[in-house]
Amino acid sequence: MKTAPDFWWTPGFTIAGLLLRPVGWIYGLIAGRRMLKRPKTKSRLPVICVGNFVVGGTGKTPFAIELAHRLREEGARPGFLLRGYGGFARGPLLVEADTHNADEVGDEALLLSRHGPTVIAADRPAGARLAEQQEVDVILMDDGFQNPALAKDLSLVLVDCATGFGNGRCLPAGPLRAPAVKQMLKADCLILVGEGDAAEPAVHLAGRKGLPILHAHMKPQPNEDLVGRKLFAFAGIGRPQKFFATLKAEGYEVRKTRIFPDHHAYTQADIQALLTEAEEAGLTLVTTSKDMARLETSSGELFHWIASSTEVLEVRMEIDNEDRLAGLIKETLRRRKLSG
Repeated sequence: MKTAPDFWWTPGFTIAGLLLRPVGWIYGLIAGRRMLKRPKTKSRLPVICVGNFVVGGTGKTPFAIELAHRLREEGARPGFLLRGYGGFARGPLLVEADTHNADEVGDEALLLSRHGPTVIAADRPAGARLAEQQEVDVILMDDGFQNPALAKDLSLVLVDCATGFGNGRCLPAGPLRAPAVKQMLKADCLILVGEGDAAEPAVHLAGRKGLPILHAHMKPQPNEDLVGRKLFAFAGIGRPQKFFATLKAEGYEVRKTRIFPDHHAYTQADIQALLTEAEEAGLTLVTTSKDMARLETSSGELFHWIASSTEVLEVRMEIDNEDRLAGLIKETLRRRKLSG
């Protein structure tokens, strides 16, 4: 996906939104009907889906990582299943961080593979079957909320409190992957991420269905190497502006920024331009962990150079009322065990 257009997040009417509204209506109709179809396959393992309603970053991958850590503390053995967006491999494939690169499996898969067995598959049921062959007793599906192919035992759906449903329209007129009302029918728990009141429409819909509503926050991790430096921040993620704003909110001095498309496959020309501009302006390059995963696994001296000279602002998802979420998951696993 290219960088999300600004009008997606602009409330009310815009010219672009109005022109694309008929297409968005048709897309939403098809996506909503597909989403409500009966799942074709049920894994022999419990499947917990971490999804969102819109295109773009809401913190699904950090949330899945944090959830995996919590499950391990409870004695479970979680593994990850995802599409592998941004990579050319269709799978099913068990990701090996030391063997695969982002061009093959995508940056998110590489990050997740550091925290547990990770399978990518365009065909989610086939991916689940491969995951079942690993030392795993519960599958965490990063994304795939709208995909009906594989049955989900629990769907945890994240909403960014700063952006919510955006302009409330479906692709390409807005960021929704399907009409919000249809999507909420398939959700089991709403996770509000960050601060702001843009998630109120989601809260209203969740309240009508009686869903549990929890809160979480993205917590930047301290990086002493960024203190006192003039920074050149770049990112190819769903919402790069959010990354830049986080750096500034943490008190770092951001002098220059550069936006690339989401899951961007960096070229040598991109890298040469970043290195040259940073050196000429006396700036320190800084990026996200997803971008670094792409840089570190790319071949060539320029990529090795930029990976070794670029700082990363790591983030961790902190889940409020974590015990309540743990209780919800335990009950889900208990019901699944009873049902066989």
